[in-house]
Amino acid sequence: MRLVVKLGTSVLTGGSSRLDRAHMVELVRQCAALHRAGHQLVVVTSGAVAAGREQLGFPDLPSDLPHKQMLAAVGQGQLVHLWQHLFDLYGIQVGQMLLTRADLEDRERFLNARDTLGTLLGHGVVPLINENDAVATTEIKVGDNDNLSARVALLAKAELLMLLTDQPGLFTADPRTNPQAELIEEVRTIDSTLHKLAGGSVSGLGTGGMATKLQAADLARRAGTAVVIASGHAPDVITRLAAGERVGTRFAPLEDALVSRKQWILAGPPPAGSLALDLGAVKALVDKGASLLPKGIVAVKGDFERGDAVSLLGPDGAKLGVGLARYNAAELKAIAGVHSDAISMALGFDRGDVAVHRDDLVLLG
Repeated sequence: MRLVVKLGTSVLTGGSSRLDRAHMVELVRQCAALHRAGHQLVVVTSGAVAAGREQLGFPDLPSDLPHKQMLAAVGQGQLVHLWQHLFDLYGIQVGQMLLTRADLEDRERFLNARDTLGTLLGHGVVPLINENDAVATTEIKVGDNDNLSARVALLAKAELLMLLTDQPGLFTADPRTNPQAELIEEVRTIDSTLHKLAGGSVSGLGTGGMATKLQAADLARRAGTAVVIASGHAPDVITRLAAGERVGTRFAPLEDALVSRKQWILAGPPPAGSLALDLGAVKALVDKGASLLPKGIVAVKGDFERGDAVSLLGPDGAKLGVGLARYNAAELKAIAGVHSDAISMALGFDRGDVAVHRDDLVLLG
């Protein structure tokens, strides 16, 4: 199973002003147990600003963006070094990825991030992901690690996203003020009523509250990822959630997640080019639900980039569908008709053995 574990600042600090190293060890222990069992984990970690403030001796600073960026710049290295040390206790390597919204909205950068993430996981490395707060401006920030983790779940094609926080889950009312509030164990529909139940950050240490977790859950479940909001201090919460135990509030993935994605492909920008296919490729796509391999391409038209939409044309010129190209136009021209195992020889590199993946294409009719 591929899992994304999002750890909020309140989880990493225990509500104090400094990182709770003892609890971080416990979190790593759980992650290591899953790693040994063969699961692939991605950790989205908050806490850079808190780590920077601690490293500098808790200075009294203005709350403006430059000072937050300074704290993040100081703290990010400290935070990653600490995670690296803790995971190393269990013989697990980690790799840092710092992202901004621009990395996730630009299709080329999105694909590069996805490739890097997949390569790290493929080599048994645990990716540590945070927003690049030291350089991100308001215009290019995701803004909170809840929504960042949902986008990472999309990147990783994760089966489960754990949003670990300082609350046991989503309640029918604010449990801080209403003793009759009850935990909502499962959510099937995210509507306006549910959004009204979401409040702000409890601890005041992080940027995300329950509202951002609802946004993140809605985004991830549309991509087919199950989401759980749970307390990061619940005993063995990570391993229990991975085992399917009911902890916190669970959001079921939408059943038509792939359909929604394919509708997005069709509703997106008009195709920037076209790929003419031979009969064998057409049969593989239509009859077998296969991906499009470079060998099945007979002609490439247009000037498109990797990740752009392209039309797929049959031998008679009829439009079969639309897909997202894994290579740009010049690269596809160079490998058209080439066996997948010869891509590296033709280009000097490869981005995988398919020209258009079956998850990234929509057949018409």
